[in-house]
Amino acid sequence: MLLIRRIMAFVFMAGAFLSIGRTAEAGYAHYIYDVQSGKVLASQNAETLNHPASLTKMMTLYLTFEALRTGRIRWDDKIVMTRNAASKIPFKLGVPAGQTITVREAVYGMAIRSANDAAAAMGDHLGGSEQRFGVLMTKKARQLGMRNTVFRNASGLPDKAQITTARDMAVMAMSLIRDYPREYKIFSQRSFSFRGRTIKGHNNLMYRYPGMDGIKTGFVNASGYNLASAVVINGRRYIGVVLGGKTARQRDNRMAELLDQAVPGSGLSGVAVATSGQQKRPGEGVAAFASNAPIPRPRTETIIGGTRASVASVTPYATVPQAAPVQNMIQQGGPLWDIQIAAAGSQAAATGALNSALPLLADFGQIAPSVQGSSSGGREIFRARLTGFADRDSATKACSLLQTRSIDCFVVR
Repeated sequence: MLLIRRIMAFVFMAGAFLSIGRTAEAGYAHYIYDVQSGKVLASQNAETLNHPASLTKMMTLYLTFEALRTGRIRWDDKIVMTRNAASKIPFKLGVPAGQTITVREAVYGMAIRSANDAAAAMGDHLGGSEQRFGVLMTKKARQLGMRNTVFRNASGLPDKAQITTARDMAVMAMSLIRDYPREYKIFSQRSFSFRGRTIKGHNNLMYRYPGMDGIKTGFVNASGYNLASAVVINGRRYIGVVLGGKTARQRDNRMAELLDQAVPGSGLSGVAVATSGQQKRPGEGVAAFASNAPIPRPRTETIIGGTRASVASVTPYATVPQAAPVQNMIQQGGPLWDIQIAAAGSQAAATGALNSALPLLADFGQIAPSVQGSSSGGREIFRARLTGFADRDSATKACSLLQTRSIDCFVVR
C-alpha cells in the first residue's frame, strides 16, 4: 500500500512538472456557465493558457476553508507573518515579519482586498512553505477538475509557471460556492475593519450589477485584468470569467455585456451610477435588491444583491421630452445605442442622475433621456438611460466623457 501511494505521488508530481513547462499565451478569454443546466452559454479561448493573477487566491481560500472545516485551524488562530509573506508587494495588510494575524484577518484580507501578504502567510502556514503549498494547490485543482492549472504561489504574484484557463477558473469559483456556501458570502462584502482601519474592496462590478454576489478580481502585467463573477438571475446561478482585459473598467464592462447577452431573458446590465467621493445608501442612486440567497449586510456597508428584473414598463423622462429625431429613428426601426448611467430605487433618483449627465453631452446632438421602470421581488427599480446614439462609437465616446466627470456608465444596444 505504501509503495502504491509513493507511485501515485510520483505520477502526480511528474504531471505537475510537465505542466510547468507549458507556456501561457496570455491573451483574451471568456467563459459564461449556467450552473443549473450545465450549459456553456458563451466561450472564447476558454482553454487557452493564461496567468491567473489574484484569481489564485480563490484556491488559497478554498484550502483555508477546508482546513477550517477539518479542524486543522480555527478562525481565531494566529498565524505568523513570515519574512516571505511580509516581503510581498502591495496590496497587503502591512503587518511586519514575525508578528501575527488571525485566520479571520487573513481570510477577509484575501477575499475582500486581495492582500498578497495574507495569502503568502496562509500558504506558509498550511504548506510549511509557499512552494510546498503550491503543490497542494495544484493537487486540489486536479481533484476539482481543473485540468490545465498549475499553482506556484498563494497570491498570484508573477510566476511564469503559474498557469490556468478561463474554464478552470470557472470550475474554481463554482467549487467555492458549492463546497463552502457560508464562507463564500464573505466575497460579497464591500469592506472590512482591520485594526482600526477600514479596508475597502475593489470588485466594483459586483457592487453595481444586480444579483452579483462575488467573486474575485486580479491583475498582473503578464495576464492583463482578470475577473471571476458569480450572479443569481431569476433564481438561477451563473458563473462568468473574463481574462486578459485591457483595463479594469473594460474588463468589468465586458463581463456585464457577456452576461446580458448570454443569460436567457436578460438584456439590461443594471450597472448603477457611482460618483467618486459619494457613499450611496439603498434607494439613493443605487438600486437595492432582495437576494435569493442570504448575503451579509454589514452595518457600515451597502451590499447590492438579488435577481435581475425584467422590464415591466418604460416611462419617458418627465423633465426633458424626447427629441424628434430620436423618435423618428425608433419609428423607422433604425439601430440605436444607449448609455445607462443609473439603476435607482426611485424615479426621482433616476431623473436626478439624468439631470446631472445630460448637460455634459450637449455636443452629441439630439439624444433623449428616459427612465425605464421594472420590478423584482415586489421592489421597483428605475434605470436612467440616454438613448439615440446612432452607433456604438459615439455612445462609447459619450460614456467616456461622463466617466471623466465621475459618472459611471455602460453602453448597451
